[in-house]
Amino acid sequence: MKMTFRWYGEKDSIPLEYIKQIPNMSGVVTAVYDTPVGEVWEEEKIARLKSLCDKAGLEMEVIESVPVHEDIKLGKPSRDKLIANYAKTIRNLGKFGVKCICYNFMPVFDWLRTDLKRKNADGSTCLCYKHETLLSLDAKNLHLPGWDESYTPEQLNGLLEEYKAVSHGQLFENLVYFLNGIMPACDETGINMAIHPDDPPWDMFGLPRIITCEESYDRLFAAVPDRHNGITFCTGSLGAGRFNDLPKMAAKYAGRICFAHIRQLKYEGEKDFAEAGHLTKAGDLDIYNIVKALTSNGFDGYVRPDHGRNIWGEDGKPGYGLYDRALGAAYLNGLFEAIEKDGK
Repeated sequence: MKMTFRWYGEKDSIPLEYIKQIPNMSGVVTAVYDTPVGEVWEEEKIARLKSLCDKAGLEMEVIESVPVHEDIKLGKPSRDKLIANYAKTIRNLGKFGVKCICYNFMPVFDWLRTDLKRKNADGSTCLCYKHETLLSLDAKNLHLPGWDESYTPEQLNGLLEEYKAVSHGQLFENLVYFLNGIMPACDETGINMAIHPDDPPWDMFGLPRIITCEESYDRLFAAVPDRHNGITFCTGSLGAGRFNDLPKMAAKYAGRICFAHIRQLKYEGEKDFAEAGHLTKAGDLDIYNIVKALTSNGFDGYVRPDHGRNIWGEDGKPGYGLYDRALGAAYLNGLFEAIEKDGK
């Protein structure tokens, strides 16, 4: 296991030097953020990121994310050119020691919350989701936390209209087409593609979600058996669906899990949840047994503490402050060390 930490590049409020001070932190998970989706990442920009990480004594082996263009998800004629660009980016990243790319295939919205700074009883703030609040929004004039500036209203409505013609089956076929197009580049470079589950794992605004549960993964691996086709096992995204047995899935797919996002949820309704501190007893996900299932079944990938609360007065990027994620990393380090030693 290698412990990592999400870092949003040179504009991140958290310096690499602080991340390096977290015990057992091997590297950062980052990306090139100023290249338009669909274009090739230039080697010079990748080299710049790698140099900054190297100087801080941190590895840059995981990229999150190389976004997938909507035309690929929609299956438009332009997808072949865009897939070729994606493959070129994979080859460029391989030149700088990247081993894993986390990505998702969620139409339009790659995550949804209804509040990014919900005030908790202890004074901390967290991300939360209320299903009825989401359903009450006007789909023609959406204003979503974290998404208000992602698209113009015209662009967003246009995309939602285009996706009305895309079924779950068609979206899955488009995912398989994409993966088959990039697997040669992955085979050449040794880079694993680690798909992130849909967040949350149910349809939104008529948009299909296809990576939501155990059946999704079985279908994906049957369609694209290449070993470079792997998983980002996000406990929070999968755990939002109470139908998912996370320890069972962690054990079953340990060999295909390249990257684990480990975070905690507290259920507040059938589809309502708030994000909590990583500790097992802080929420409703059995973090201990998830880690035990991973470790006992040969998981040897990358881990990062996922969304944390904002605590101790920190007013950072929602979900991505320093303090609570550092506490999460320390807790996860302890679990992995204890479980690994018990197993020997």
